[in-house]
Amino acid sequence: MDKQAVTLIGLGPMGQAMGAAFLDRGHALTVWNRSPGKADGLVARGAVLADSVEAALRANDLVVLSLTDYEATYGVLGPAQDALAGRVVVNLSSDTPDRAREAAAWIAERGATHLTGGVRVPPSGIGQPGTSTFYSGPREVFERHKETLETLTGADYLGEDPGRAALFYQLQMTVFWTTMLSWLQAVALAGAHGVTAEELVPYVKDTVDIGQFLDFYSARVDRGEHPGDVERLTMGVASIEHVVHTARDSGVDSALPSAVHDIFRRGVAAGRGADSFTSLLEVLRKPAA
Repeated sequence: MDKQAVTLIGLGPMGQAMGAAFLDRGHALTVWNRSPGKADGLVARGAVLADSVEAALRANDLVVLSLTDYEATYGVLGPAQDALAGRVVVNLSSDTPDRAREAAAWIAERGATHLTGGVRVPPSGIGQPGTSTFYSGPREVFERHKETLETLTGADYLGEDPGRAALFYQLQMTVFWTTMLSWLQAVALAGAHGVTAEELVPYVKDTVDIGQFLDFYSARVDRGEHPGDVERLTMGVASIEHVVHTARDSGVDSALPSAVHDIFRRGVAAGRGADSFTSLLEVLRKPAA
């Protein structure tokens, strides 16, 4: 059985990796990019470079977008919107849940179908086992194209709501970027004391392996229970104060731990001092005054 032909729009590092994966697995591939020279490597391997967005859209029923955000989606597709009818647009660009829903409606108004995607790996993970991408949108459309999409990564379908894949992607990014920034904070602090990142990293890996804590706290959080039987928020305040003071004493930026300290102190001020640190969820559920 012939592999499904695909149009790929956007050839940044992620798009390049996606194009290579499609070609590796025998998919006929049409590509388009604002800077056509970025297509040279894929064209040399057999991809067809469309001379316009309209031509790229008309080439195949399945269109994969790898763009910066949904503003870029409108900028690219808008001038060629008459060519969208009948297409399935798999939008792997990053943006907010609301913008994903708006884009799905905009695509539908032009006779096409939108699948929202959230890729959970860097370009080096495309085509590799053990990876996944969030998808949401019409189930029948997802199921019809699932095998082709699994050329890129595993496919984790989250439901019909086009915003749901974008939501789960942003939830992952909330944890990822906060964690990576905290690592850089630790590296800066370590460097002030002559400790290298390579020396530190084995211990950081141990610290961020927090699956058992997440498993323990999640059921309590879902029940709205924050007992101080394991730890208390006041203990957390003292611990974060030590981190802030260590950063300041070492001559490095203390903005990140100070921000954490501020959230902890707001929890105590709200009367949660004897509760678990998870009671900070009630602080985070509304904007700071």
